Amino acid sequence: MKALNSILMSGAEVLPLVEGGKGISATNGQSSGAWAACSGIGTFSGVNADSYDERGNVIPQLYRGRTRKDRHEELVDYAIQGAVAQARIAHETANGLGRIHVNILWEMGAAQRVLQGVLEGARGLIHGVTCGAGMPYRLAEVAANYGIYYYPIVSSGRAFRALWKRAYHKFSEFLGAVVYEDPWRAGGHNGLSNSEDPHNPEPPYPRVVALRKQMREFGLDQVPIVMAGGVWFLREWEDWIDNPELGPVSFQFGTRALLTKESPIPDAWKKRLLSLKEGDVLLNRFSPTGFWSSAVRNDFIDELEQRNARQIAYTDEAVGEHNVPFPTGARKREVYVTEADRRVAEGWIEEGYTEALRTPSSTLIFVTTGKMNQIRKDQSECMGCLSQCLFSNWAENEGHSSGRKADPRSYCIQKTLQDVVHSARTDTNLMFAGHGAYRFAKDPFYAGGFVPTVRQLFERIVSGD
Repeated sequence: MKALNSILMSGAEVLPLVEGGKGISATNGQSSGAWAACSGIGTFSGVNADSYDERGNVIPQLYRGRTRKDRHEELVDYAIQGAVAQARIAHETANGLGRIHVNILWEMGAAQRVLQGVLEGARGLIHGVTCGAGMPYRLAEVAANYGIYYYPIVSSGRAFRALWKRAYHKFSEFLGAVVYEDPWRAGGHNGLSNSEDPHNPEPPYPRVVALRKQMREFGLDQVPIVMAGGVWFLREWEDWIDNPELGPVSFQFGTRALLTKESPIPDAWKKRLLSLKEGDVLLNRFSPTGFWSSAVRNDFIDELEQRNARQIAYTDEAVGEHNVPFPTGARKREVYVTEADRRVAEGWIEEGYTEALRTPSSTLIFVTTGKMNQIRKDQSECMGCLSQCLFSNWAENEGHSSGRKADPRSYCIQKTLQDVVHSARTDTNLMFAGHGAYRFAKDPFYAGGFVPTVRQLFERIVSGD
């Protein structure tokens, strides 16, 4: 195993090991500060992070506004207060070592307002901003205005080229690194394009070489690339270290950093990670963002699969084979389906899936009355956690509507991510994880259910394992 040399990132010499930021409260000030204290880059989640009362108790994020717009403003306040609180904890925990980054999803609601509020309230505490889930054109300008470094997350050289040409070339001095996040192996939301096959993973090396080639065209030879997604044993990536074709490279650990004593996820989630098998993480397109995402297969994911499978096409008027009247809703308004689909639908109804819900794709899905009521309740309680939401039709525009029908095939992502990290209900909520999570069960480091401290994990990684 080659020795790891320090690398210049966010204005300091650090070891080229980055803690992945992840989503809602899956990394916080304590975990990221501990990672930075090992002379790495710790990253806390700035997505609706926890804030605390005077006794140190987590303040529940409850919404009292009568309208979506009112609740959205509450959400923005929670987001800023929580991220500032986590930045302070991270800063104190790091004790002046390493670097502290905040992770922001550009597709989250009011992303720019939240980021500006966080950087304003945590001046001097944050050294960099990592940002993905979308095309964050304004990221460079916001970061530069506060004199900190920005780290865009991309999955191809083509995506970086678009960002650079449109905006980033104006703020090149604050580009800390480019994060290549493997769209087939990373956890959370994945950057698969329409031209890429979700079932045919491509090797990362040629894609990162292409990214470096693109960066060199822009004079960015010495700007590091952070390899994210699928990194477990560093010895498996030894040929990437000090590789002149790749240039300076750092490695990000997202899934593996979930399982530490400082990690804020509940013990039930940690225990579940230790028991996963290969294939237990599913690449799916259920997310209300419209992106592909990777999550642990459980009852929550199974129900979404089954809900989407109970689906037939309909027309508003009799057209071709869609000539069989089919009553829907409380008012029994008729739509038209095929005779074959009518028979299938009646079978679902006999099984108890009596409610036919319309989707924006001119299909009907069949659910129980209880599930229908839950879907409608979640949609009505929307607080605008995304810039655009397929599930609720929220959008950040003057009318706060995407203009499309709300899609009952998806789910409220804010609700389930808040619940999974603040409860032990890991089977009925969304649990993001990378596709290498099955390696917990095979790695002797975790034998007997061992959960390391961040320092123990960090030292293990540096050793090559």
